[in-house]
Formats: sequence, structure tokens, C-alpha cells
Amino acid sequence: MKPTLLVGDYFVVAKYAYGYSRYSFPGSAELFSGRVFAAQPRYGDVVVFRLPRDPLTEYVKRVVGVPGDHIQMIHGVLNINGVPVKQERIDDFVETGTAAGTTRIKQWRETLPNGVSYATLDLYSEGFWDNTGVYPVPTGYYFVMGDNRDNSQDSRTSQIGYVPFENLIGRVDRIFFSVDAKSGVRFERTGMAVR
Repeated sequence: MKPTLLVGDYFVVAKYAYGYSRYSFPGSAELFSGRVFAAQPRYGDVVVFRLPRDPLTEYVKRVVGVPGDHIQMIHGVLNINGVPVKQERIDDFVETGTAAGTTRIKQWRETLPNGVSYATLDLYSEGFWDNTGVYPVPTGYYFVMGDNRDNSQDSRTSQIGYVPFENLIGRVDRIFFSVDAKSGVRFERTGMAVR
């Protein structure tokens, strides 16, 4: 989820945001089926969910498709219902402490139909997942993608696919602590809202 979330970020998840399912509770006890106090995720929400193929594993990704949408990547641009999402080039993401020293990665600001805007990374031009077929999002499911587009296991892959509404744990709200293994606490990220 770089650049939105970094390794070493600890974040708060608002479980109440979409109501509660069995996955909202420790151990995922089957106390009931479906959701209570349900509310639908919106475009751009960063969500934590249980992997459909392995409900013991949790992932965090961004919602880019809701039920009834048709999602497609064309030349690295997200298309929702045949309309390209607004994308503008911004300053490179600079990563330090890599094996190569400092790495610069192309970064884009993407704006979804509801106005939610965030940065995405583009490691490779015309990468493997930059051109896809159309994904029709079924009723009761969501299409999620990582912000690090060329390095993300998300709904474009068979390992995740569409995420059932019931599998959503909650919406990522804010970072409450962040630490880098080499440089220590990242105070500038502490308390930062996640968008």
C-alpha cells in the first residue's frame, strides 16, 4: 500500500464503519451471518478484510469498485465503467535504505468519481497488471487494489479476487504510530489520517 501505508505503520481500524460481521470479532466466531448495522464502503476507502480464500489472513487495500461496476486497467490507468479515472503526475516517491541506496519511483495522484484523491506508485511502464480485461463486480462484493500498483496482490489476481462484503473488518482511520527499523520513530506520520 505504499505510499499511503509504509512498513512500520501501526494504524487504527474503524470496525463500526461498515457494521459488524463475524470477522469483526477475535477468532471469527460464527455468532451470526451477514452484517448488522451495515453501511456500504465508498470509493477510495482503505479497508482491512479477511482473504476470501483464507479467512485467517487479513489484507489492507483500497476500494476502487463497488457492486455493479466494471473495472479495467488500460495502459496503467484505472477505468471505472469505461471512464478513465483522473490521473496527474506528481513528484517521485523517494525510498531510502534500499539495497540500491535511494530509489525514486514514479508517483501519480488519482482522483475517483466521488472526489477521493490519493497517490499511487508506478514501478514499471506497461507492467503485467497495467492492461487487464474487464472485471464486472458482482452484487455483494467489492473490487480492491493496492496503491503500489505494480507490486500488489489485489482483486486483479486470483489469490484475492472480489472481496465479499461480509469479509470486511473495517476502514483504516489513522496511523497512531510509525517506526522505521533504521531511522527510528517517524513522528511526522504519527496521528496522520489515512485517505
